[in-house]
Amino acid sequence: MYLKNPDTSELGNSIISNSIELIDELGFEKFTFKKLSIKINSPESSIYRYFKSKHTLLIYLTSWYWSWTDYRLVLTTININSPKEKLKRSLNILTEPVLEDKLVSYVNEVLLHKIISTESVKAYQTKDVDEENKNGCFTTYKNVVNQIANLILEINPTFKFPHMLISTVVEGSHRQRYYSAHIPSLTDTKSNEDVISKFYSELVFKMIK
Repeated sequence: MYLKNPDTSELGNSIISNSIELIDELGFEKFTFKKLSIKINSPESSIYRYFKSKHTLLIYLTSWYWSWTDYRLVLTTININSPKEKLKRSLNILTEPVLEDKLVSYVNEVLLHKIISTESVKAYQTKDVDEENKNGCFTTYKNVVNQIANLILEINPTFKFPHMLISTVVEGSHRQRYYSAHIPSLTDTKSNEDVISKFYSELVFKMIK
């Protein structure tokens, strides 16, 4: 995903934090390394020392988000014995609005979540997806889906579609939040209630009975 790990330097941190802000501001199509270099006041060539293309940068951001989500899943389910309660809490992590985590100062998780909701599909709906998948580019996302799918199988070992259901929850909740912000007639969200999380939680538990 990267040529040099951006976690290891101040410039790398700046590339990540400012790319998140710029992608959120411009959209991925209009985002370029040239524009990023101007924003961080560094030569464009310095960015290419970390990432060979903006596509690999997007893959990195997507992977970072799902690693962070995996960390949150561990925190919210630790010391919980009930698989149903673990599943309920995990679904909330997947579908609830994201709050900024001060643990990593150079990543704005709120903006990153917006990017994941609107742009991350562009990380894997490409001609190179099979090769990138073989190289492990989507491992963190797959691990999160697999982890929650296994909770479903703990509750109902005969359920046939655990991975399909969880990946549908992930992608669907992202779509619904996007619709809520931009095309509200395609959703049933309410300003004073997080119906998206409620909808997907009810959907999952009804399906796996």
